[in-house]
Formats: sequence, structure tokens, C-alpha cells
Amino acid sequence: MIEDFGTNQILFFLLIMVITAIFAGFFAGFFGIGGGIITVPCLFYIFGSIGIDKSFIMHLAVGTSFAIIIPTAMMSVFTHYKHKAVDFSVIRTYGIFVVTGVIIGSFLAALVHTKSLVLFFSITMYLLALNLIFLKEKTKIKLKFSLLQRTVLGLVVGFVSSLMGIGGAIMNVPILKFVGYTINKAIGTAASIGFLISVFGCLGFLVSGMFIKSDIPLSAGFINIPAFFVFIPITIVMAKVGATTVHKMKKGIIAKLFGFFLLIIASRFLYDYFNL
Repeated sequence: MIEDFGTNQILFFLLIMVITAIFAGFFAGFFGIGGGIITVPCLFYIFGSIGIDKSFIMHLAVGTSFAIIIPTAMMSVFTHYKHKAVDFSVIRTYGIFVVTGVIIGSFLAALVHTKSLVLFFSITMYLLALNLIFLKEKTKIKLKFSLLQRTVLGLVVGFVSSLMGIGGAIMNVPILKFVGYTINKAIGTAASIGFLISVFGCLGFLVSGMFIKSDIPLSAGFINIPAFFVFIPITIVMAKVGATTVHKMKKGIIAKLFGFFLLIIASRFLYDYFNL
């Protein structure tokens, strides 16, 4: 366990956390994501290296990621809101189904086959990335979500997000842009939904970790306290920087950048699929 580590090893892990927090925070603001897509792999590596029970490493990484996303998403949403890039009405018409999916996923995480989920996630990311790269910007917002579409997409996004410790924006941004939102408003609105995902995801992993009595050192349920306090101040500052930066760029460039970002993420998960 960590008490057996020397000062150099502890400093090394802290350095990894700081570097990860910088990138996770910036991308959280810039793309409206929660940053979990970067944070979870880092925490998974660190928790595994310090001797955390292997049965709970992924749960701890995901739960801690959700806890970190909460204040980061708040800063991101606030900054996007100042640029009039958040449509809170989407939360009532679509976000509620996403939250429902998060709640279900948080308590059924252990029943999902990881390899199948990774493949599904990878394929979905490829499709959404191509949509962002090649779909032309629409001039008017025409949100044509039927109840069935909102329900199915919301539950899937929430469920997948809960299992991977992410804010869901890597799926919600392409979805919102496809139905008519500008890329800036899609990012800002996805960030607001990501905040809800993180809150309910955090609560779900906190409660489930306590319920099964995981008894992980320096943790509450499946949330690691030291990692939370290391990440928070850095990600909050960088989220503001990222959100401010994105509104200074051309919309077409932002959409394509997000698309290529998703291609990288999709390729990474496809690689992981063949190595599981």
C-alpha cells in the first residue's frame, strides 16, 4: 500500500495527477466534457500502482472522477453561460432521461461486461466523430427530439457515462449539434448536463461503495479523498481557461477539432478492446 512508498514515488504520483488535472480541466471547459475520459485512466494506473484491491480499482477511478467533475463542470457551465451558450431547457426535455440512465448504471455497473461496453463505446465515438467532422453547421436551432429519441438516447448516454466516469459530453455534443444547435451552444449545454451526470454518478458510487463495505484506505465509498483535493483547484482554474478559449475560435474549427478529438478517443478504446 501507499504507506510503503518512498517520498520520490509519492511525488511522482502527485506529478502525474497535477499534469492530468491541467489537461482534464482545460478540455472540460473547451469541449464541455467532464474530463473523466482523461482522469479515469490516470487514476486507474495510480490506484493500481499503490496496491488498491484490484476488484475495486475501476470503481474507485470512476467514482473519484465523478466527484472531481462536479466543481469543474460548475465552473465550465458558469463560463459558457456568460457567453450565452447554455440552453437549460434541454435539461427538462432530455437531461432528465440522462440522469435516469446514470442512476441505473451506477448501481448495475458490476453486471456489465467491460469488453462489450468498450467496443460499443468505440464504435459510437467513431460515428459521432465523423458526424461532427463532415456535418455542415445549421443556421437555425430546430430541436426535433421525439419522446422516444430523448428517452433512448438519454438512457444510453447516462448509462454509458456512469460506467466510464465521464460527463457524457463526448456523446451529447454531437447529438445536440445533429439536432440543430451551434457547436458553441452544444458544448455549453452538454456541460450543464454533465454537471447533473457527475452529481448523481458521484452519489451512486459513494453509496454503492459504502453499501458493499469496500473499506478502501483514504476513501469514502468509491471516492478517493486525496485525489479529489489534488485535482479540484487545478481543474477549476483550467476549466475556466478552456471555456473562455473556445468562444474566441471559429465554430467550424471547433466542431472539427472536437471530431478529431473523438477519433483519438475512439481509437484508444478500440486498442483497449483488442488488449482486454
